[in-house]
Amino acid sequence: MTKKKLESKKIQYWRWFGFILAVIGAYILGNAEVHSQWIGWTICSLSCLIWIIMGFIDRDIPRTLMEIMYFLIGIRAIINWTVIN
Repeated sequence: MTKKKLESKKIQYWRWFGFILAVIGAYILGNAEVHSQWIGWTICSLSCLIWIIMGFIDRDIPRTLMEIMYFLIGIRAIINWTVIN
């Protein structure tokens, strides 16, 4: 394999990891249990961070901006569930 294909394969693992984190986070948020909301938001925010990096690599500005928005909302939710409640 060429170096470019190996690097592409490593990036693909991060994409799948980001997707799996998003599914797990959404599942936890879908439980609607108050004590686990901050965990779901934290996992979803980590997923967003991975997708922000992937957006930069792909030079996909609209997707990157969308993920930045979700990331900021996720951080706000984490603060709301941990500090305010």
